[in-house]
Amino acid sequence: MPKVYIEGPAGKIEGMMHSAENPKAPVAIVLHPHPLYGGTMNNKIAYHLYKAFVQNDCSVIRINFRGVGKSQGKFDSGKGESEDVSAVIDWLHGQFPETSHFWLAGFSFGSYVGLNVVMRRPEIEAFIAVAPPVTKYSFSFFSPCPVSGLIVQGDADDIALIADTETLVDLNHNQKNIHIAYEVVESADHFFSKHMEEFDEIIDTYIKDRLANRVVSSVVKQRKRSKGRKKKIAA
Repeated sequence: MPKVYIEGPAGKIEGMMHSAENPKAPVAIVLHPHPLYGGTMNNKIAYHLYKAFVQNDCSVIRINFRGVGKSQGKFDSGKGESEDVSAVIDWLHGQFPETSHFWLAGFSFGSYVGLNVVMRRPEIEAFIAVAPPVTKYSFSFFSPCPVSGLIVQGDADDIALIADTETLVDLNHNQKNIHIAYEVVESADHFFSKHMEEFDEIIDTYIKDRLANRVVSSVVKQRKRSKGRKKKIAA
C-alpha cells in the first residue's frame, strides 16, 4: 500500500494507493469527510470504503484534500477539492491505461465533492455516496444524474437529515437507465457508530453486484458485435 504524491492545481496531493494485479481492473477514488472537522484519508469510513474495493480486486486510491496531511494548498469549500480529484483522475489514466472503469466513493463532505466530479467526468461509471451532507450543502447540481450509484444513510443521522437525503434520491428517481440504490441503516448515526458490520456488507454487496452486471453487459455487447461481423461477412 504505497504512498503517492500527485501534482494538483494547488501543489502536491498525498494519497495511499493499491494497485490490483489485473491492469484492466476497475479504479476507485475514495474521498474523506470535512477537513475543518478532522477529516483525513485515514477516517474510518474512508478506510472501510478503500478496503472494500481492495477486497473486490480493484485498484484504489484514497487521498488527502488540499491542506490536509502532506497535501498542499488550503481548504476551498469544495471547488478546489473537486479540481484536486480531477487531477487525480488524470494521473490515474496514466497509471492504468488499460482500464476504462472508474468509481468515485466519498463520505460526508467527500461525497459532496465526489458527486460534483461525477457530473463533470464522463469516465466515472459508478459512485458511492455515504451520508451526503444534503442538509448543509445544495445538491441541486446533481440532477439529472449521469450514472447509477449507491447512497447510504443512517436514519439517526443528525448532520445529514434523512428527509433531505430522500429528496436527493427522489430527484433522480425516474431517470431512464439510471438507478440510484438507496440503503438506510436503522439506528445508525452520521458515522455509523456500532453499525460498521452492516455498513461493510452493504458496500461489499453493491460493489460485487455492479461488477458482476458490468461483466454480463460486456459479454452481451461482444456477442452483438460478433453477430454484426458475421452478417457483414455473409453479405
